[in-house]
Amino acid sequence: MTLELKGVSKRVGGEVHIYETSLALAESGFNILLGSTLAGKTSLMQLMAGLERPASGEIWFDGKNVTGVSVQQRNVSMVHQQFINYPNLSVFENIASPLRVARLPSQEITRRVESVAELLRLSPMLKRKPAELSGGQQQRTALARALVKDSDLVLLDEPLANLDFKLREELRDELPRLFADRGCTVVYATTEPAEALLLGGHTATLYEGRVTQFGETSRIYRAPKDLVSARVFSDPPINTAAVQRQGDTIILNEQVRWPANGLAMPDGPYTVGIRPHHLTPRAAGANAVQVSGQVQVTELSGSESIIHFDLEGRSWVSQSHGIHPHEVGEVASFFIDTERCLYFGPDEALVA
Repeated sequence: MTLELKGVSKRVGGEVHIYETSLALAESGFNILLGSTLAGKTSLMQLMAGLERPASGEIWFDGKNVTGVSVQQRNVSMVHQQFINYPNLSVFENIASPLRVARLPSQEITRRVESVAELLRLSPMLKRKPAELSGGQQQRTALARALVKDSDLVLLDEPLANLDFKLREELRDELPRLFADRGCTVVYATTEPAEALLLGGHTATLYEGRVTQFGETSRIYRAPKDLVSARVFSDPPINTAAVQRQGDTIILNEQVRWPANGLAMPDGPYTVGIRPHHLTPRAAGANAVQVSGQVQVTELSGSESIIHFDLEGRSWVSQSHGIHPHEVGEVASFFIDTERCLYFGPDEALVA
């Protein structure tokens, strides 16, 4: 199944929610919409589903123009971050509801519901009401309803956002397996770059109603085409600063220098981008260089340290494994892994 947006836009009154967008989604694997809250992820999904008609452009699905075709006439399922289940129906009937609307025979409904319930480990709960389920079980029920329908298009709008950490990890690992070999197009919206990387597939980065880049998830992470896409794909935020290339040297803040080996870019001004886990309390790599700044905030967990510090008037973030305690206000040293730096030109396009 193929889904393609051709010059699609969305406006509400005089406000643009989605700027003109052309996008051909991948037929297999997850298609991830990555962006902050209000970036346009849900608006784009509503257009894909047929819940709203675009202000301009066309939506093509499986070689057919479905622009203006209502959601009731499309084989689409959508799962939201809220647990949307019918409170007065059993888990069985919640899962079966789209099949009953389609008027499938009772035996076929039972077969499908029991099959998907076993897949999602809901079999012991089929007679319960949603209020008797945990949050994870309720979301499994919503996912089961999407799966049982055998939809051509499945839209998952931050489906794990309201679950606790353990349940999110568990379901995140299961989702690619659940949708493997089902022959449907899957679109998954998230605000979390780490989640996009874990799910793999293809990712579209969104910023203020615009798709800034689309491609293989790992490739976009490693080589964002511009600074906007790099910022969307970084949490904690990517560190940036003005640098100069002079001959064989990159110069930061006049004092900090490192070799420009292998960088195909002429002398001149650039913006360097350094992801937080490439800025660490201990040197990583032969070309690591040291910077120092005043600690502003420390966030220590059982497995990693996130330290915010001031570097020449800029707030930078270091993210590293292990516990590295620092007192707020102290001057601490950190090391840039210069082999992992990204460089952007005056137009903010990636140059190296």
